[in-house]
Amino acid sequence: MTLRLFNPEHDIALAANLSNFTAPHAARQLRRDLGFLPVLWANQGDAVLVDDVVSSYKSLQKTAVALKRYCGVSLPDIGGMLIDKLGDKTPTTVSPWGWDKALKAQLIRNGVKEDILPTDNQLDIVRALSHRRTSSVVLAHLQMEGTVGESHECTTVAGVEAYVKTCNMTVLKAPWSSSGRGLRFVARQEEGRLLPSVAGWVRNIISTQGCVMVEPYYNKVKDFGMEFVAHGDGHVSYEGLSLFHTANGAYKGNILATESWKLASLGAFVPTEFICKIKDWLCRELERCLAGRYTGPLGVDMMVVADAGRECYLLHPCVEINLRRTMGHVALAISPTDDDIQSVMRIALIDNIYKLTISRL
Repeated sequence: MTLRLFNPEHDIALAANLSNFTAPHAARQLRRDLGFLPVLWANQGDAVLVDDVVSSYKSLQKTAVALKRYCGVSLPDIGGMLIDKLGDKTPTTVSPWGWDKALKAQLIRNGVKEDILPTDNQLDIVRALSHRRTSSVVLAHLQMEGTVGESHECTTVAGVEAYVKTCNMTVLKAPWSSSGRGLRFVARQEEGRLLPSVAGWVRNIISTQGCVMVEPYYNKVKDFGMEFVAHGDGHVSYEGLSLFHTANGAYKGNILATESWKLASLGAFVPTEFICKIKDWLCRELERCLAGRYTGPLGVDMMVVADAGRECYLLHPCVEINLRRTMGHVALAISPTDDDIQSVMRIALIDNIYKLTISRL
């Protein structure tokens, strides 16, 4: 039996790197309200650990109705899959949203045997690979005609200021941070100095996480991503495209559609043959980077960028690598198989409850 669970606080827990870690209230509420999500990709015989079985089942039923109505997708039998404690169940594997020290400690306290969990050394490797430095390294290997993108690691405020002088607008990123957090957008200052508030933030991130990643701000016209799974034999398989929307770096929603529809949608900006070429290159780069070090789902965020100078679109092939399951994986699990159906999946806070909403595009 595989024990599955949704731990959306994972990115914050990676930054904290503590076994005894208390997530912010919003992250805890997100986990409680949407704990049923793994049912959407679970297999028969699996168990999904949730905070509240009754409320999770009600939310899941509503999701099932919306999926049938707007996507033509029917969920399999879900009876008995939701649990709030192990009881007499003995999982042989555990599949969370993402692995971190805090989650391991929580699972042990809940009775999961330590011998089926990652070792502390394996968790250290996952955290190191989750550093935005990994994205920067992979990005450097994906530079070719038709792509754009650069990312640099700065360990001093002076280094950040030197880079900011070279760009009209710069994005500063903490090495580990959750969606929409850990980002600062900085316009070029005539004197080249950071504003005191930004300089203070940079000093704090460098003090706690060792560096700040700095990148040019690009004229983005479309967010998307590619979803993968890294296997134990070192092979990385491509799962599908993710068309999503963000605001100030925070996730807002995903398109639910067939792979052919999504590819055609991107083809309005970038040739589909080029997208497929990048996918193949990424598989090879990820295999080189992850083989023997990480097993599980992952996603690579990308974007289409407008190049005003050449009046064309370029592809940024590696904005970020998420070594965990992503909302793109969720979207792939529930996407329609009919090319004529396109829907939108969102996470919305309604009446102080996080809900997964699905509507027609």
